[in-house]
Amino acid sequence: MDLGFLSKDILSAIGNLNLNYLSEIRLRISQPVIVEYRGEYKYLYAGGVTVRGGGAIICNDVQQTLYRAMGGCVYSFAEQLKDGFITVSGGVRIGVAGEYVTENGEVKTIKNASSLNIRIPHDVGGCSGYVFNKLLKDRLCSVLLFSAPGCGKTTMLRDIVKNISAAYRVNILVLDVRNEISGGQGGYNLGDGADVVLSCDKLASVKSAIRAMKPDIIVTDELYGENDYNAMRYAADCGIYAIASSHICNRKILKDMPFEYFVCLTGINRKAVIYDKDFNIVGDSGAYDVCGRAAFCGKKEENENI
Repeated sequence: MDLGFLSKDILSAIGNLNLNYLSEIRLRISQPVIVEYRGEYKYLYAGGVTVRGGGAIICNDVQQTLYRAMGGCVYSFAEQLKDGFITVSGGVRIGVAGEYVTENGEVKTIKNASSLNIRIPHDVGGCSGYVFNKLLKDRLCSVLLFSAPGCGKTTMLRDIVKNISAAYRVNILVLDVRNEISGGQGGYNLGDGADVVLSCDKLASVKSAIRAMKPDIIVTDELYGENDYNAMRYAADCGIYAIASSHICNRKILKDMPFEYFVCLTGINRKAVIYDKDFNIVGDSGAYDVCGRAAFCGKKEENENI
């Protein structure tokens, strides 16, 4: 993972931190640099982190930082910027706020960047152990991971791919739209059974890759919208298993997707809640849902949104 696009003072301060606990770096013009460290937002100063703003590093080069992250080649990231982010070496994802230029109801580009959310990926071996042992240890099946942002969906997908690659002699097609699962070219080792398609439209890529690569299982991230849902339905119609993630937490929407199981991630280092197609809890019932409430243990809730 290369964070060399950051300014020297920020890089020096980060050098005093344990990167295993660093999740985000937030840069805002003329504001203190804030990092998510050990699950809490703190100020960054020369010696590391502090809960107080005094002495914190002030960010004055948001636009320049973004330009350096793109290697000076804005054109290469034009399509990504339409979605409000770019992904650089090692799967580092940079969300961008600023002046959104729109045309016909769609974002065409972003200029005059004012804030950056730099999300630091982690390769956490074994983080999918509970889900893998409950659902995938003895047979393949289709699974959707869902949660609010920041609960570790992509990290778990990455570990699931490695576990499947080690346990089965199957072909795994990784549709990596944002280069986060694989980390891009030369990124994470996903095992000897994985084939990676980068920066793709899901439906078009599923149709093409099924013919070209003959996958047994497809793994992809952040499903949203009819195009993505149709990609999963197409895979299911072709008899191919799918494992995916989504920010969608509305059960009415989830139930229409072609998955056998749904896994609600409840936070870093917290046990996931596994549901069957009808949203009955599978396995342990003492876990918690995405909002931190006690899981409903198979009983129907009045509120379908969790």
